[in-house]
Amino acid sequence: MSKLGAYLKTKSFRNNILLAIGSVIAIVLIAFFSLGFYTNHGSGIPVPKLKGLPIDKAISILEDRGFEYQIDSVYVGDAAPGTVLEQDPDPETNVKEHRKIYLTMVVLKAPPVALPDIDQMPYIQAVATLQNNGLKVGDTTYRSDIALNVVLEARLAGQTIKAGTKIPKGSKIDLVLGDGVGASEVEVPDPVNQDTDAVRFILKNSNTGLGTITYEGAITDSSNVIVVSQSPMKTDSLTKVSIGTKINLTVTQGKQ
Repeated sequence: MSKLGAYLKTKSFRNNILLAIGSVIAIVLIAFFSLGFYTNHGSGIPVPKLKGLPIDKAISILEDRGFEYQIDSVYVGDAAPGTVLEQDPDPETNVKEHRKIYLTMVVLKAPPVALPDIDQMPYIQAVATLQNNGLKVGDTTYRSDIALNVVLEARLAGQTIKAGTKIPKGSKIDLVLGDGVGASEVEVPDPVNQDTDAVRFILKNSNTGLGTITYEGAITDSSNVIVVSQSPMKTDSLTKVSIGTKINLTVTQGKQ
């Protein structure tokens, strides 16, 4: 043991240790500089900025500079179709000649999606469901119905559409919602051209009442009169009235 300790203290041992350490450092430096030389470290062709360019122009730039490319597509509703959305590597990155550049472009046509079933769904839930399916909420209108803020109808470009209908992704869906007061309204009755007995039956079953009666022309038999007009009357803008609304009638003598 004493001989080993004595050897470790000799100049020869220290020289061997220093030589070994120097050899390792030299090998590492040679490998580092050789790798940099082999890979042309710090040199190359800068990648051009392609984001936002039309895909045709981006391809032309890449081909002129000797790059290869690969294109993927994605639909983005608010982005201009046919433009480059993303690129890899990033702009100004130095790469080797003929390096493949990966591009993501916005597709020209929105892919179709199925309208989810939002019938009788609360408005807030319907909005979230449409957005999760790549659709947007357009205008909202209200219709007389006992349900408040519940979807009664979905429309696209003015046309009613049903669940499962294929429509372009990103479309705006107009919603018809219940106003919560439908239980207090009824359809406007239509007693015109009806006789007295029929009028009573119609008004009773429509939950409306008889208002004033205006006689038109000579009336010789009050039991045989025909309704010629009414107020209020059913129109495109007026289809419902409150329960108990009085219907005013104009009548004339019926034929024998």
